[in-house]
Amino acid sequence: MAKMKTHSGAKKRFRLTKSGKVKRAKAFKSHILTKKTTKRKRNLRKPGYVSEADAKNIKKLLPYK
Repeated sequence: MAKMKTHSGAKKRFRLTKSGKVKRAKAFKSHILTKKTTKRKRNLRKPGYVSEADAKNIKKLLPYK
C-alpha cells in the first residue's frame, strides 16, 4: 500500500507530545500588540493544547508523528 501524505498545513501548526496530546500555538499574537497587556502577551507564548474531539482529526492529518 502507498504511503499516506502528511497534511502540510497541519505539520506546520501542530506537534504531538510524548503522552499523545496535540500541542498548538495560541492565536492573537501576530500583530496589533500595543493595546494588549504584557501579561496577556506573555500568557499567549505558553503552549495550548487541542481538545480531545479535535485531536482525533488532527492525528489523522499527521500519520507519521
